[in-house]
Amino acid sequence: MGMYNLLVGGAAGQGVESLVSALEYFFKQDGSEVFTMRDLMSRIRGGHNFSRIRFGAGVPKAHSERLDGIIALNEETAAFHREALSPKGFILMDSAIKSDDPRAVRIDMAKIAKSLGNAKAAGSVAVGAALKLFRVALDEASAAEVFGRVLRPEHVDMNVKAALKGYESVPERYKIPAGNARDMMMLSGNRAIALGALAAGVQFYAAYPMSPSTSILESLAQWAEEAGIVVEQAEDEIAAINMALGASYAGTRAMTGTSGGGFSLMVEALGFAGMAEIPVVVVDAQRPGPATGLPTRTEQSDLKFIISAAQGEFPRMVIAVRHHADAFYQTIRAVNLAEKYQIPVVLLTDQYLADATATIPMLDPAAYPRHEQAQVPEEGEYARYRFTESGISPRRLPGDKDALVNVDSDEHDERGHIIEDSETRVRMMEKRMGKLKLLEKDLQEPDWLGDEQAHITLVGWGSMYGPLQEAVDLLNQEGNKRYGALVFGDIWPLPKERLKQAAAKGEAIINVEQNYTGQLAGLIREETGIEMSTSILRYDGRQMTGEEIARRVKKEGF
Repeated sequence: MGMYNLLVGGAAGQGVESLVSALEYFFKQDGSEVFTMRDLMSRIRGGHNFSRIRFGAGVPKAHSERLDGIIALNEETAAFHREALSPKGFILMDSAIKSDDPRAVRIDMAKIAKSLGNAKAAGSVAVGAALKLFRVALDEASAAEVFGRVLRPEHVDMNVKAALKGYESVPERYKIPAGNARDMMMLSGNRAIALGALAAGVQFYAAYPMSPSTSILESLAQWAEEAGIVVEQAEDEIAAINMALGASYAGTRAMTGTSGGGFSLMVEALGFAGMAEIPVVVVDAQRPGPATGLPTRTEQSDLKFIISAAQGEFPRMVIAVRHHADAFYQTIRAVNLAEKYQIPVVLLTDQYLADATATIPMLDPAAYPRHEQAQVPEEGEYARYRFTESGISPRRLPGDKDALVNVDSDEHDERGHIIEDSETRVRMMEKRMGKLKLLEKDLQEPDWLGDEQAHITLVGWGSMYGPLQEAVDLLNQEGNKRYGALVFGDIWPLPKERLKQAAAKGEAIINVEQNYTGQLAGLIREETGIEMSTSILRYDGRQMTGEEIARRVKKEGF
């Protein structure tokens, strides 16, 4: 067997996240690739939080329904997830937890931790025991290295001892095949976006904390001094985007980030960016709405809102990040495109990808060379909105002694002065909107997954990449029909060629989305006339797995 699936669950406040972080590093240290999804309740204490860690060789960019092991820090975890556990699996729990499951592996976690002087070290006892069950080697040095990453220095020694005690408490059970992930990076989707911002030369990031976007702000703040950037926690999302626009107007590459509710507050300023032709990148980490909705869950329901947000018409680009490496590279590309076309670019992610952790090959910051604005010689007085053949006006920075850089939220002439005549309005609208045609040259077609000669094509976007990748692999193993998938990253303007080819040659085309109305399917119909054969949708705040998609495709008769 090439990979395993382990669930770690307990109440908020029991240290689930620290336990999961330690396990991820231990598995990677052993050579395993890792993908971890997080299911969190919106509360500080209590409730039921859990993470699914998938590890081994060739791990897909998605979680699985199947479980080989459960670490239950409370009775609720053991009861909730036992049906997904394989017959040969285990439920690792404290001896005091009640369960009649014959697969239970009980050890005195709490007693061992208390004997070492800290009851909170019980989770580290479980870590050691789990590593033994999966035959992952553990010694004092490796334990000290991992716990040094996830705990404060004063707690490391205690937890190392606890893990070694747990390791001694159980026999070996599984054997993970040797892997080569030791030299890979391991990071969350949001951390990948933050690294992409640094690689793109972003020097100013402003945001108001809002789940699930907050860890972008936290990561950049953590690196701010070393990277030489300014990170500002604004008083609200309106201030955040306006700060970013001010920084961009002054010549600094700038970003902001939020979730759907915060993006709602940014809408007027987004329109200002379009009218004033100020480059800016906005991250929308989606969660279920409307209103507060489910603040710690996942969904893909902001797409149509993002594409049409703000009154009037202006050019923008919308890019959905598909996996962790893509999050890094598309962030660089978004900043470059914003600068090149002097437009707002929106990066769409969601709670699933934002909070998930994965091992990926080392990233290359030079993959997308930095776009530098060409300096065009000016004759006479500088005009910020000069009519040009391309529609992209020469950009100068305020403070230049030879240029007065006027910008305006009202309609304006070439020099940024307010106008009301119809002729100038028409020319300015055509100048701005003409950038959409130019953008088509920079569009990336959706990724193709699966069989090139597919009879059935699944269509999705963003974080559906991993589940769709696994779904087509599972469906193609059956051998009756051939399946493929198109996964969109660039969504607006919509790339159409590969989609048209798939629709023309296949028997059916099925959209798969994490929303109620099938928003990408609607956009495709509006832009191309292509109708989906059926839709597979989910909107309960939890991400579909590849197994679920494959099962539902077969149930639909495809």
